Amino acid sequence: MRINEEIRAREVRVIAEGGEQLGVMPSRDALKIALESHLDLVEIAPTAKPPVCRLMDYGKYRYEQQKREKEVRKKQKTFDVKEVKLRPGIEDHDFNVKLKNAFRFLEDGDKVKITIMFRGRELTHPEIGEVLLQRMADQLKGVAAIERMPKLEGRNMIMIVAPKTNK
Repeated sequence: MRINEEIRAREVRVIAEGGEQLGVMPSRDALKIALESHLDLVEIAPTAKPPVCRLMDYGKYRYEQQKREKEVRKKQKTFDVKEVKLRPGIEDHDFNVKLKNAFRFLEDGDKVKITIMFRGRELTHPEIGEVLLQRMADQLKGVAAIERMPKLEGRNMIMIVAPKTNK
């Protein structure tokens, strides 16, 4: 946003602080009016013909704008991605422990990245990993939605699940 002397247009449409239109006038006259009323001349619509300027306290305006942005950021939900790592030959009890961890992460509102790590010749049977990930997805069906289907990346097979939104 351009303010005061930075405004290069010859003529501008001026809006007073209360919102009433003062009309089209040379930018020097508009700047003079702004200085007399101890306000800033702020260009709010530079692409209009002629550009639209408003008389306002620019410092106060910027402060309130930053305050609004801060509120918006505060209300935004940030997702952490937690990871649960499995191996193709995982036993049932260990699988259930990993499943409980995934449930806990999802209840806290975090996404869960489920990784199956293959070693050596285990990579020749990626279908074992797919079966494990499908089993995990079936168990988490009530609280999670699959965000990214199982995919083999190097020696790891990865699937991402996100908490279901209750609307």
